[in-house]
Amino acid sequence: MKIIINDKEIEVSGQETLIEELNKRGYDIPSLCYAKEAKHQASCMVCMVKNAANGQMIPSCSTYPTEGMRIETDSEEVMSLRQMSLELLLSDHRADCEAPCSLVCPAKIDPAQVMLYYDRGQKAEARSLLAQHMDLNNLPCTTCKAPCEKVCRRGTVDENVHIREIVMELAADTTLATVPARSKANVDKNYFSSKLGRYTNAEKEWLKAEYPDASRCLHCACEGREKCKLRVYSAKAGIKSSRYGVSSALPVKEQIKVVGKLRFEPAKCVRCGLCVYNSEDGFTFQHRGFVMQVVIPEDSKAHVQESLSRLCPTGALYLED
Repeated sequence: MKIIINDKEIEVSGQETLIEELNKRGYDIPSLCYAKEAKHQASCMVCMVKNAANGQMIPSCSTYPTEGMRIETDSEEVMSLRQMSLELLLSDHRADCEAPCSLVCPAKIDPAQVMLYYDRGQKAEARSLLAQHMDLNNLPCTTCKAPCEKVCRRGTVDENVHIREIVMELAADTTLATVPARSKANVDKNYFSSKLGRYTNAEKEWLKAEYPDASRCLHCACEGREKCKLRVYSAKAGIKSSRYGVSSALPVKEQIKVVGKLRFEPAKCVRCGLCVYNSEDGFTFQHRGFVMQVVIPEDSKAHVQESLSRLCPTGALYLED
């Protein structure tokens, strides 16, 4: 059969969905609830296209071509609807992509990763990471106004992490060997970074008890940010922050151990359903409508495979480093 895509006539078999036909022809159609060769149902609405033949907006991930379709993939109307869909998803996604300290560091080091190494007792790795970005014999931190400490999320709980003191401690310890170390991801302050919003009083008390490590760092950078499609598509759409704010009531940083290294953070979930549809007696939906959540019953955890993390479009389901 023949259909029109952006005023260009093409021949299609009708055996593949529109998103598959479009992607293999070089059209970059975003989607969060779709994964090729995986069970899925349309839910995110980020893959919307318009059939100009009848004026309908349709989800390309679950719609098959029909004779006479006139598909628009990048019209102003289509792009506006996709952006609105992304912003609505972001309003229900409670997470910091990057740690605030890493975003503001003038020396462009990754303080969040340094603190993670430090709290794990991997001080050699922490010092090596610092050495990649600064002269340890002439620390810029000694004259820096420490914006990293001013934006530290721990400071909204009780007292900020003393990042500068820890950096100076590591720099002074010449007994530490140089070992391979890297940031979790390159930090670009111009790249999209979601914000989790304010902590509730109950969350503050929980965080005090949950993060008593040597640095007291909350380790707020998302561990799944390197593969997060929500972040990539939001950046491409030019979104700086959602116009709807953050409305999720889910507890921040709740990390559920599923199996092996697999971790689940409900506050980052956009309820695409991929983990539900592709795990047998594993993840499931709870409640309906706006209060619907993805949950993992305790007795179902053993039925889940670590490989399920590759389907998650956000940092909600990831393998712990």
